[in-house]
Amino acid sequence: MVIQEKAFLRKLYAEWYDTIIAALPDATAVPGNVLEIGSGGGFLKDKCPSFISSEVFATPGVDIVLDGQSLPFASSSLRAIVMVDTLHHIPNCGLFFADARRVVKERGRIIMLEPWNSAWGRWVYRNLHHEPFVPEAANWTLSDIAGTGPLSRANGAIPWIVFSRERERFASSFPELNILAVKPDYPFSYLASGGVSMRALSPGWSFFLWRGLERALSPFMPCLGMFALIIVERKPSRTCSPILT
Repeated sequence: MVIQEKAFLRKLYAEWYDTIIAALPDATAVPGNVLEIGSGGGFLKDKCPSFISSEVFATPGVDIVLDGQSLPFASSSLRAIVMVDTLHHIPNCGLFFADARRVVKERGRIIMLEPWNSAWGRWVYRNLHHEPFVPEAANWTLSDIAGTGPLSRANGAIPWIVFSRERERFASSFPELNILAVKPDYPFSYLASGGVSMRALSPGWSFFLWRGLERALSPFMPCLGMFALIIVERKPSRTCSPILT
Protein backbone atom coordinates (compact mmCIF):
# COMPACT_ATOMS: atom_id res chain seq x y z
CA MET A 1 0.00 0.00 0.00
CA VAL A 2 1.79 3.09 -1.29
CA ILE A 3 0.09 5.50 1.11
CA GLN A 4 1.21 3.51 4.15
CA GLU A 5 4.75 2.95 2.87
CA LYS A 6 5.64 6.62 2.25
CA ALA A 7 6.17 8.39 5.57
CA PHE A 8 5.29 11.89 4.36
CA LEU A 9 2.20 10.76 2.45
CA ARG A 10 1.03 8.65 5.40
CA LYS A 11 1.18 11.69 7.69
CA LEU A 12 -0.73 13.76 5.15
CA TYR A 13 -3.49 11.17 4.86
CA ALA A 14 -3.59 10.83 8.64
CA GLU A 15 -4.28 14.56 8.89
CA TRP A 16 -6.94 14.34 6.17
CA TYR A 17 -8.63 11.51 8.04
CA ASP A 18 -8.51 13.41 11.34
CA THR A 19 -10.06 16.42 9.59
CA ILE A 20 -12.88 14.27 8.20
CA ILE A 21 -13.51 12.61 11.56
CA ALA A 22 -13.69 16.02 13.27
CA ALA A 23 -16.30 17.14 10.72
CA LEU A 24 -18.68 14.22 11.38
CA PRO A 25 -22.04 15.07 12.93
CA ASP A 26 -22.39 14.33 16.62
CA ALA A 27 -23.15 10.63 17.05
CA THR A 28 -25.73 11.22 19.76
CA ALA A 29 -27.69 13.64 17.57
CA VAL A 30 -27.21 11.66 14.35
CA PRO A 31 -26.56 7.98 15.10
CA GLY A 32 -25.82 5.43 12.39
CA ASN A 33 -23.10 4.01 10.18
CA VAL A 34 -20.48 5.99 8.30
CA LEU A 35 -19.72 4.90 4.74
CA GLU A 36 -16.36 5.57 3.10
CA ILE A 37 -16.50 5.52 -0.69
CA GLY A 38 -13.27 4.79 -2.55
CA SER A 39 -11.39 3.27 0.36
CA GLY A 40 -8.75 1.87 -2.01
CA GLY A 41 -5.27 1.84 -0.54
CA GLY A 42 -6.15 4.17 2.33
CA PHE A 43 -6.25 3.41 6.04
CA LEU A 44 -9.23 5.33 7.41
CA LYS A 45 -10.68 2.06 8.68
CA ASP A 46 -7.59 1.59 10.88
CA LYS A 47 -8.60 4.77 12.68
CA CYS A 48 -12.33 4.00 12.68
CA PRO A 49 -12.95 0.24 12.44
CA SER A 50 -16.72 0.72 12.58
CA PHE A 51 -16.76 2.64 9.28
CA ILE A 52 -18.03 0.75 6.24
CA SER A 53 -15.26 0.70 3.65
CA SER A 54 -16.15 0.39 -0.04
CA GLU A 55 -14.67 0.33 -3.51
CA VAL A 56 -15.84 -0.23 -7.08
CA PHE A 57 -13.94 -3.52 -7.27
CA ALA A 58 -13.12 -6.28 -4.82
CA THR A 59 -9.95 -5.59 -2.88
CA PRO A 60 -8.59 -6.88 0.45
CA GLY A 61 -9.91 -5.13 3.53
CA VAL A 62 -12.92 -3.56 1.82
CA ASP A 63 -16.32 -4.36 3.30
CA ILE A 64 -18.50 -3.85 0.25
CA VAL A 65 -18.25 -3.38 -3.51
CA LEU A 66 -20.62 -0.69 -4.77
CA ASP A 67 -21.40 1.87 -7.43
CA GLY A 68 -21.33 5.37 -5.98
CA GLN A 69 -24.19 6.34 -8.29
CA SER A 70 -26.57 3.80 -6.74
CA LEU A 71 -25.92 3.14 -3.06
CA PRO A 72 -27.16 -0.17 -1.59
CA PHE A 73 -28.44 1.31 1.67
CA ALA A 74 -31.87 2.03 3.07
CA SER A 75 -33.19 5.56 3.01
CA SER A 76 -32.08 7.74 5.93
CA SER A 77 -29.79 5.02 7.26
CA LEU A 78 -26.32 6.61 7.25
CA ARG A 79 -24.82 9.11 9.64
CA ALA A 80 -22.36 10.25 6.98
CA ILE A 81 -20.64 9.48 3.71
CA VAL A 82 -16.93 10.31 3.54
CA MET A 83 -14.38 10.17 0.74
CA VAL A 84 -10.84 11.24 -0.10
CA ASP A 85 -9.85 12.00 -3.70
CA THR A 86 -12.89 10.10 -5.00
CA LEU A 87 -15.73 12.35 -6.16
CA HIS A 88 -13.92 13.31 -9.36
CA HIS A 89 -13.76 9.62 -10.38
CA ILE A 90 -17.53 9.04 -10.18
CA PRO A 91 -18.89 8.92 -13.76
CA ASN A 92 -21.89 11.11 -12.94
CA CYS A 93 -21.60 12.86 -9.59
CA GLY A 94 -25.13 14.23 -9.97
CA LEU A 95 -26.41 10.67 -9.61
CA PHE A 96 -24.24 10.25 -6.53
CA PHE A 97 -25.67 13.33 -4.81
CA ALA A 98 -29.20 12.32 -5.78
CA ASP A 99 -28.78 8.99 -4.00
CA ALA A 100 -26.64 10.35 -1.16
CA ARG A 101 -29.44 12.71 -0.12
CA ARG A 102 -31.67 9.64 0.12
CA VAL A 103 -29.44 7.44 2.28
CA VAL A 104 -28.01 10.11 4.60
CA LYS A 105 -30.07 10.98 7.67
CA GLU A 106 -31.35 14.44 8.41
CA ARG A 107 -28.38 16.48 9.64
CA GLY A 108 -26.14 13.73 8.33
CA ARG A 109 -23.19 14.81 6.22
CA ILE A 110 -21.22 14.16 3.05
CA ILE A 111 -17.59 15.02 3.76
CA MET A 112 -14.94 15.11 1.05
CA LEU A 113 -11.31 16.05 0.48
CA GLU A 114 -10.94 16.68 -3.24
CA PRO A 115 -8.69 18.41 -5.81
CA TRP A 116 -9.39 22.14 -6.19
CA ASN A 117 -9.15 24.55 -9.08
CA SER A 118 -7.18 27.45 -7.61
CA ALA A 119 -4.74 29.29 -9.87
CA TRP A 120 -1.84 27.29 -8.42
CA GLY A 121 -3.77 24.02 -8.24
CA ARG A 122 -4.83 24.31 -11.89
CA TRP A 123 -1.24 24.81 -13.03
CA VAL A 124 -0.01 21.84 -10.99
CA TYR A 125 -2.76 19.48 -12.09
CA ARG A 126 -2.42 20.39 -15.73
CA ASN A 127 1.36 20.23 -15.85
CA LEU A 128 2.52 17.80 -13.16
CA HIS A 129 -0.36 15.40 -12.57
CA HIS A 130 -1.35 12.33 -14.56
CA GLU A 131 -5.15 12.67 -14.30
CA PRO A 132 -7.26 14.90 -16.58
CA PHE A 133 -8.11 18.32 -15.16
CA VAL A 134 -10.75 20.08 -17.24
CA PRO A 135 -12.37 23.07 -15.46
CA GLU A 136 -14.08 24.12 -18.70
CA ALA A 137 -16.02 20.82 -18.91
CA ALA A 138 -19.63 21.46 -19.83
CA ASN A 139 -21.20 19.07 -17.34
CA TRP A 140 -20.71 17.00 -14.19
CA THR A 141 -20.08 13.70 -15.97
CA LEU A 142 -16.96 11.98 -17.28
CA SER A 143 -18.54 11.00 -20.59
CA ASP A 144 -16.11 13.16 -22.57
CA ILE A 145 -13.01 12.21 -20.55
CA ALA A 146 -10.57 9.64 -21.95
CA GLY A 147 -10.04 6.48 -19.96
CA THR A 148 -11.51 3.01 -19.76
CA GLY A 149 -11.34 1.95 -16.11
CA PRO A 150 -12.93 3.26 -12.90
CA LEU A 151 -9.63 4.77 -11.77
CA SER A 152 -8.23 5.94 -15.12
CA ARG A 153 -11.24 8.10 -15.97
CA ALA A 154 -11.43 11.29 -13.94
CA ASN A 155 -11.76 15.06 -14.06
CA GLY A 156 -9.98 16.62 -11.10
CA ALA A 157 -11.88 19.87 -11.65
CA ILE A 158 -15.31 18.31 -10.96
CA PRO A 159 -15.41 19.35 -7.26
CA TRP A 160 -14.70 22.98 -8.22
CA ILE A 161 -17.25 22.84 -11.05
CA VAL A 162 -19.97 21.57 -8.70
CA PHE A 163 -19.18 23.63 -5.59
CA SER A 164 -17.88 26.87 -7.09
CA ARG A 165 -18.65 27.42 -10.76
CA GLU A 166 -22.12 25.83 -10.55
CA ARG A 167 -22.86 26.21 -6.86
CA GLU A 168 -26.28 27.71 -7.60
CA ARG A 169 -27.12 24.74 -9.80
CA PHE A 170 -26.19 22.40 -6.95
CA ALA A 171 -28.41 24.33 -4.56
CA SER A 172 -31.40 24.24 -6.93
CA SER A 173 -30.86 20.59 -7.90
CA PHE A 174 -30.48 19.37 -4.33
CA PRO A 175 -32.47 21.72 -2.08
CA GLU A 176 -32.30 19.12 0.71
CA LEU A 177 -28.51 19.54 0.88
CA ASN A 178 -26.76 22.49 2.47
CA ILE A 179 -23.13 23.34 1.67
CA LEU A 180 -21.57 24.00 5.07
CA ALA A 181 -17.95 24.51 4.04
CA VAL A 182 -15.57 24.64 1.09
CA LYS A 183 -12.04 25.16 2.42
CA PRO A 184 -9.09 25.10 -0.02
CA ASP A 185 -5.72 24.05 1.47
CA TYR A 186 -2.58 21.92 0.96
CA PRO A 187 -0.81 23.77 -1.89
CA PHE A 188 2.61 22.20 -1.26
CA SER A 189 2.42 19.22 1.10
CA TYR A 190 0.89 16.81 -1.43
CA LEU A 191 3.57 17.76 -3.95
CA ALA A 192 6.29 17.30 -1.33
CA SER A 193 4.89 13.84 -0.53
CA GLY A 194 5.22 12.74 -4.15
CA GLY A 195 1.61 11.57 -4.09
CA VAL A 196 0.88 7.95 -4.95
CA SER A 197 2.74 7.92 -8.27
CA MET A 198 6.10 9.66 -7.65
CA ARG A 199 8.85 9.34 -5.10
CA ALA A 200 8.67 11.65 -2.09
CA LEU A 201 10.37 14.99 -2.60
CA SER A 202 10.76 15.64 1.12
CA PRO A 203 11.43 13.34 4.12
CA GLY A 204 8.65 12.38 6.48
CA TRP A 205 10.01 14.46 9.37
CA SER A 206 9.54 17.64 7.31
CA PHE A 207 5.76 17.19 7.04
CA PHE A 208 5.01 19.50 9.97
CA LEU A 209 7.33 22.18 8.56
CA TRP A 210 5.40 22.16 5.29
CA ARG A 211 2.08 22.27 7.12
CA GLY A 212 3.32 25.18 9.22
CA LEU A 213 4.15 27.08 6.05
CA GLU A 214 0.75 26.30 4.59
CA ARG A 215 -1.04 27.49 7.72
CA ALA A 216 0.94 30.73 7.60
CA LEU A 217 -0.32 31.20 4.04
CA SER A 218 -3.96 30.41 4.90
CA PRO A 219 -5.28 33.83 3.75
CA PHE A 220 -4.05 33.00 0.24
CA MET A 221 -5.60 29.51 -0.04
CA PRO A 222 -8.33 30.60 -2.49
CA CYS A 223 -5.47 31.18 -4.95
CA LEU A 224 -3.11 28.44 -3.74
CA GLY A 225 -5.09 25.47 -2.42
CA MET A 226 -4.64 22.20 -4.31
CA PHE A 227 -7.29 20.36 -2.30
CA ALA A 228 -10.49 21.44 -0.60
CA LEU A 229 -12.42 20.14 2.37
CA ILE A 230 -16.07 20.10 1.33
CA ILE A 231 -18.84 19.50 3.87
CA VAL A 232 -22.47 19.08 2.82
CA GLU A 233 -25.31 18.45 5.26
CA ARG A 234 -28.79 17.09 4.67
CA LYS A 235 -31.27 19.63 5.96
CA PRO A 236 -33.94 18.60 8.48
CA SER A 237 -37.41 18.21 7.02
CA ARG A 238 -39.65 21.20 7.31
CA THR A 239 -42.36 20.78 9.87
CA CYS A 240 -45.68 22.44 9.37
CA SER A 241 -47.01 24.57 12.20
CA PRO A 242 -50.61 23.87 13.12
CA ILE A 243 -53.13 26.31 11.72
CA LEU A 244 -54.97 28.05 14.52
CA THR A 245 -58.59 28.92 13.97
